[in-house]
Amino acid sequence: MDHANISTSFDIAGRKVSQNLGVVRGIIVRSRSIVGTWAAGLQTIFGGNISIYSQLCEQARSDAYQLMITHAEQLGAHGIIGVRYDATEVMAGVTEVLCYGTAVKLE
Repeated sequence: MDHANISTSFDIAGRKVSQNLGVVRGIIVRSRSIVGTWAAGLQTIFGGNISIYSQLCEQARSDAYQLMITHAEQLGAHGIIGVRYDATEVMAGVTEVLCYGTAVKLE
C-alpha cells in the first residue's frame, strides 16, 4: 500500500473515496525487559530523554502501524483514513499499542 494513501484526516488529497471497507487495526503488546528497565532507571538519574523507552515505544508504534496496513491490504483497501494510535498499560511493564483507521477504496 502506498503510504501517501494513509492519513489521519478523513480524506486523501487528490483522491476520492469510492468505498468504505470498515475499521482496520494493528495491535501489539510489548513488555520491558529486566535489563531495559535497569538501563532506563540508570538514564533517569541523569535526566533527559530515556532513549531505551523511546526506542521501545517507536518500535511498538511501527509494528502496530504495519499490522494495520496488512489488515487493510487483506480487505483489498487502497488507503486508510482517520488513522489514530492508542496505548494502554495492560499490567505493570506491559503496554498495548493500537493503531486503527478506516480502510477505503479510492478512485
